[in-house]
Amino acid sequence: MANKEYTVSQVNRYLARMMQEDFFLSHITVSGEISNLKMHPSGHIYFTLKDQASQLSGIMFAGKRAGLAFPLENGMKVLCSGRIGVYEAGGSYQIYADSFQKAGQGDLYLRFEALKKELQEMGLFDAMYKKPIPKYARKIGIVTASSGAAVRDIIQIAKRRNPFVELFLYPALVQGEGAVASICKGIARLDQMGLDVLIVGRGGGSIEDLWAFNEEAVAKAIFNADTPIISAVGHETDTTIADFVSDLRAPTPSAAAELAVFDYMQFVDDLASYTYSFHQRMERIIQKMRQRVKEEELRFSVLHPRNILQGKQHRILDLESRFQRQMELCIQENKSALLPYRVFPQWMERKLTNAKDRMGEYQVFPHKMKEKILLAKNKEERYRHFPSLMEGKLEKKKHQLAILSEQFDALSPLRLLSKGFSYVQREDGKRMSSVEQVKMGEILQIHFTDGTAKAKVLEKQKEERLGAEKPE
Repeated sequence: MANKEYTVSQVNRYLARMMQEDFFLSHITVSGEISNLKMHPSGHIYFTLKDQASQLSGIMFAGKRAGLAFPLENGMKVLCSGRIGVYEAGGSYQIYADSFQKAGQGDLYLRFEALKKELQEMGLFDAMYKKPIPKYARKIGIVTASSGAAVRDIIQIAKRRNPFVELFLYPALVQGEGAVASICKGIARLDQMGLDVLIVGRGGGSIEDLWAFNEEAVAKAIFNADTPIISAVGHETDTTIADFVSDLRAPTPSAAAELAVFDYMQFVDDLASYTYSFHQRMERIIQKMRQRVKEEELRFSVLHPRNILQGKQHRILDLESRFQRQMELCIQENKSALLPYRVFPQWMERKLTNAKDRMGEYQVFPHKMKEKILLAKNKEERYRHFPSLMEGKLEKKKHQLAILSEQFDALSPLRLLSKGFSYVQREDGKRMSSVEQVKMGEILQIHFTDGTAKAKVLEKQKEERLGAEKPE
């Protein structure tokens, strides 16, 4: 038989048959710590039993799970009952579990809980120390293995979400001897580069594979870093001390990349939306301010001293027009009154003619008629000078009217303002005519012929002047 050749399948089949026939291996209970626990969608449970020196793969088929009295967890120490068999296709042996019993917690789990409690009491997990993750990070550091699936997933997602983001990789050891020091050095090195955010993690594995991220040195390196850190260790069900200390936990490295790298196209769309909203708001504000300016201009135009002076000027022009019409009416009335006196000589001449015609009748009264004629001639002489007298009076009245017009024009506010005079008002529009009306510190408006000015009363002094009237 030594020279006979056997296939791999034959060897594996022979070993499987031997194990099936071995009574010790067909009914066995193994003590160990559960690690690398996986719940398959089919219902099967894959796990590894470990102790300090060795490990044994195992499986519990879905049909056996009905007798499972408690949920299995990584780090749990159990008594696994079943049989040892060979998986012929893979050439490996494993335990096919029928049942589990709790046998206490594993050493790694106890170390994990002890360190977790210690760091929690030190305050390393407090939310007050958590730094916010930048929404628009442009420089991202990565502390992980350079050849693992984790870094490939991060790079792929980063390029898809934002091709302009800069990635800085520190190729660290993530398991085994020297992993803790390598991870701490990578965090410190990238933290000094002034990056926006760091991703610290690795892909999935057993609790032993992930144990470097459960060490106190790594936890303190994450806590002492000034740069915000996202932990991305293992799968979603894996939890490490680094997850509690970091500023944000991601269930996987891929999820960490999604959280750290902002979507550039979404950013462009948001920016366009914000720009549109900003322009719309500014348009509404400008429109509102324009309306307010128009309202203020209208109010100012009503209260502007120029308009007030124009109103006064129109009032003066109206008074001048009324005075002129009254004078013309008076002159016209006087002319009408003088009309009878102008036609008086013609009337007397007709009277004399009639008298001459009747002279023959009054020859008996010659002396009397001569006296009447002489008297009539004297009256005629006086009335003949009456039109020139009235014209003299009219000239005198016109001269007086011209003098009054000049005096009235001299009193015009516009004339006074143009000569350097001004008038003073309070801010409420009330005019000031006496120093007694002025209060110390009061703001006054001084009106000139071409504008206004504001002044503050710093000093006042009253003077007695002749002809000064007291203000009402």
